[in-house]
Amino acid sequence: MTRPAPGAHRPRTPLRFGYGTNGLTDLRLDDALSLLADLGYDGVGLTLDHMHLDPLAPDLAARTRTVARRLGTLGLGVTVETGARYVLDPRRKHGPSLLDPDPEDRARRVDLLVRAVQVAADLGAHAVHCFSGITPAGTDTDLAWKRLAEALEPVLDAATAAGMPLAVEPEPGHLLATLADFHRLRRLLDDPEPLGLTLDIGHCQCLEPLPPEACVRAAAPWLRHVQIEDMRRGVHEHLPFGDGEIDFPPVLAALADTGYRGLTVVELPRHSHAGPHHAEQSLPFLHAAAAPTAPSDPAPPPGDPSATPEGSTTR
Repeated sequence: MTRPAPGAHRPRTPLRFGYGTNGLTDLRLDDALSLLADLGYDGVGLTLDHMHLDPLAPDLAARTRTVARRLGTLGLGVTVETGARYVLDPRRKHGPSLLDPDPEDRARRVDLLVRAVQVAADLGAHAVHCFSGITPAGTDTDLAWKRLAEALEPVLDAATAAGMPLAVEPEPGHLLATLADFHRLRRLLDDPEPLGLTLDIGHCQCLEPLPPEACVRAAAPWLRHVQIEDMRRGVHEHLPFGDGEIDFPPVLAALADTGYRGLTVVELPRHSHAGPHHAEQSLPFLHAAAAPTAPSDPAPPPGDPSATPEGSTTR
């Protein structure tokens, strides 16, 4: 492959920005979608939850068709996300997981993901996001990896049939926590075609050995979905832009240089109490940071209108 000469112009892929509905849970779904379209977002990271296209309520297919029409009218792209906290169990956050000791509980998570694949196909989404879950206490690591691989097989079958990428997210504290863990899963599953990666830029800052922009370049061949927010090293706390340590222009330049074509979705699940404010402030920040002549550390948006944060400091 011929490499461009030093200093030669390399065409960049225009980035497409979205906002996650898990940061707009105080809004009805239609209101959230209208807000994002009015603000100029290109798309939405739609978390299937009891308040936003409930995946377990009756008439899912009909409700999905209604949302698909609305997305089309508004001109919004979509990624389907599956990180709802209590959609399967009102007492266990993100439970049950793909690693649960009870095979029936694991099957409930598998069923949710298979439903999500179908919803994504019906919406015309560009990917379905998922994660491994935390290794249960007393569970051997090798057994946890075996459970994860076996649980994902029917989901990957559904993704293959639907032509829908399944984008697994490395999540701090989970069995699959890093880019290296994602590659371990690929090898365990013999590198299936629909298996891809969700890269959370804040997670890269939190725990990856490489800086976030280098993570983007390393992950590029498998990258199907991107989540973005600010974060500090060693602290898994999703922060508004300007409140953490990430230098965003090199990150966004890496995404554009590597030809990433999916959505880059703002991920602020602990900020729904001020969701419209953060949605309004985040897009200008990203556009400024993505500009070809963007300085490092573009000016952060004005602060949160609420002086009292709500919720804990983790997702």
